[in-house]
Amino acid sequence: LTRMPSPKIIAESFAVIRPRVIACVPLIVEKIFKKNILPKVDNKLGKLLLNLPIISDKIKEQIRQQAMEVFGGNFIEIVIGGAPFNPEVEAFLRKINFPYTIAYGMTECAPLICHSRWDEILYTSCGKTVANMETKVISEDPERIPGELVCRGMNVMLGYYKNESATAQTIDKDGWLHTGDMAIKDADGNIFIKGRCKNMLLTASGQNIYPEEIEARLNNMPYVNESLVILKENKLVALVYPDNEDAFSQGMNKKQLEEALEQNRIELNKVLPAYSQITQVKLYPEEFEKTAKKSIKRFLYQ
Repeated sequence: LTRMPSPKIIAESFAVIRPRVIACVPLIVEKIFKKNILPKVDNKLGKLLLNLPIISDKIKEQIRQQAMEVFGGNFIEIVIGGAPFNPEVEAFLRKINFPYTIAYGMTECAPLICHSRWDEILYTSCGKTVANMETKVISEDPERIPGELVCRGMNVMLGYYKNESATAQTIDKDGWLHTGDMAIKDADGNIFIKGRCKNMLLTASGQNIYPEEIEARLNNMPYVNESLVILKENKLVALVYPDNEDAFSQGMNKKQLEEALEQNRIELNKVLPAYSQITQVKLYPEEFEKTAKKSIKRFLYQ
């Protein structure tokens, strides 16, 4: 690409490259939909047409074709992984029958653990366990109560190179690799990731909060580049690195941007359970520090 692969640059490249299979993190799909597709239907007329039974199918097909062209128009499916996918964007993709799917895995498993084809995957699921693998959720009720997801099989690593202690912490005596992710698994074998074990926030009322689920929604709201939900004095606070480029292009000053983000908080709380409501949004002046895998270093901000 000869440039840093921002969502905008990647979107421009699709028309030239016309890829057959696309694999990317959710942010790429979310930003492209937010900038290139949603504005065409995220209005009163668009929403009305989408919900009128007589013409909705034709409208959905038109939107689907437009969306396919934005991504090059030549792909079998888009494989999304590496982070939680925004549920509102996913619901929209399902409504227009867009060929996306979710893959879940880790390097230690070379790398896939779960995946299903785009026309088989369930909403918010990362699919079923792949061939030659076993998975289970360590929970008293794996279908309803999240627990750690563990797996074993032919594609699980033998261990970390010259690091027996790290290997022993990750793979137990029965060969189960502990992923560090909380999940539930339904009766049909579909797996739903809730968040990282170490990221789970425990409130004074005893409720488990998975910040990734809240952040996935917040990151798709206006003027938000990325966010981080933390627990401060037993209250949930959202740190937001804003989309300054978008805000300034709309002629907004800092005070107006803060007001817009406060409105985001109000709208977000309408769809969140009472125990996971955001009490405050704070602007963060720069991108959050990240690991090599582009995960935010949460420990720096707690």
